[in-house]
Amino acid sequence: MTGACAASGDAAGYIGSVSRFIDCRAEMLDTSAFGTLSAPGSTLSLLLTGFLTIYVALIGYNLLAGRGFSMRSGTVAMVKIGAVLTLVMSWPAYQTLVYDVVVQGPTQLVAEIGRPAGVPGADGTLTQRLDAADGALQQLAILGPGQIDFSEAQSQPPPPMAGFDAFALGGSRILFLISALVGIVSVRIVEALMLAVGPYFIALLLFENTKSMFEGWIRVLAGATLGAVGVFLALGLQLLMLEPWLANVLTRRLGGESLPSMPTELFVTTAFFTVATITSLFASAKVAAGFRLARSWLGGGRAGTAAAGQTDRAPLALGRATERNSEPPSRAALTASVIASLQRRESGGRAAPAENRVASRSYTRMESGAMPQSYSPSLPIGRAFPRRTRARATSSATRRDRTS
Repeated sequence: MTGACAASGDAAGYIGSVSRFIDCRAEMLDTSAFGTLSAPGSTLSLLLTGFLTIYVALIGYNLLAGRGFSMRSGTVAMVKIGAVLTLVMSWPAYQTLVYDVVVQGPTQLVAEIGRPAGVPGADGTLTQRLDAADGALQQLAILGPGQIDFSEAQSQPPPPMAGFDAFALGGSRILFLISALVGIVSVRIVEALMLAVGPYFIALLLFENTKSMFEGWIRVLAGATLGAVGVFLALGLQLLMLEPWLANVLTRRLGGESLPSMPTELFVTTAFFTVATITSLFASAKVAAGFRLARSWLGGGRAGTAAAGQTDRAPLALGRATERNSEPPSRAALTASVIASLQRRESGGRAAPAENRVASRSYTRMESGAMPQSYSPSLPIGRAFPRRTRARATSSATRRDRTS
């Protein structure tokens, strides 16, 4: 197996050789890891068995405790269990829904986007064309900018420092290789690692307290997938600019023409596209960081949250709805409250008899309970406008009495 993934050497090109080696090893890692983890007696199978036992036990406990479990939340719970078992224990399902989307999806998306725009490498020949551009950079570094005549030196700006031409030509190739390998290989390594341990994160989807780790796994995979698309497009645009430029420069150098400004232009161009490649990776990670799973789907409402071990408030809501739909106070209770208010009015605020106080308290309890919106009881007689026990004194009445 190791020999099948051995690097093919410089004959196939440095970038193509490294990228094919990483792809081969990553594929072997993912397939062998899934086969090992899904085998009976593995750590993943034991962990999944424990998770399912706890999950079903929590559902049964909440049902025994009287907490509601609606049809919707029950359906969501069964779907979660089926999805976890299918993705964790079946390689065809995992390969179709996860592996192929992450590994093959960026290539297909770049082909759909890049071919109409004429982006180089969109047809699957990106590494071959990168190796061809790398070979042109090597040849250009050997030829150099050429010797400048004294008459031409008067009209050309001096280099930034001594030996800058050799540094710029060598540094340009280094930056070109870094942008290509960091963009292609680093993304593939991240994808391989996340796909290898993916079944563990899928099993964490069962519980509310561990679903955030599953969301983090999805975000990393989404960031790597979007990053691969961004890298392919950035490298394609770089080839779109460098290929004709390098062909023109090599033709002129082979013809004996000196190009004193060529090293600076090449160094700036490769540095710019290196920054652009890294920026595309950063932007992809920021976009993927905003992914969130719908809480209603994960929890299945309040009943689904109770199945995950949290308190279900559905019975409380049902009780409140029952109170809202209860009947208004009876006529006897209203009559008793009116009589109690009349007695308090006649007694001038003195304490009412015990039976009236009991009737008043019963009405107060009914009045404090939740009433339907359609029922709005009026205040008893004597409450809205209580009788005053002393004469009302105002400033105008006082002045009138004084003048009279």
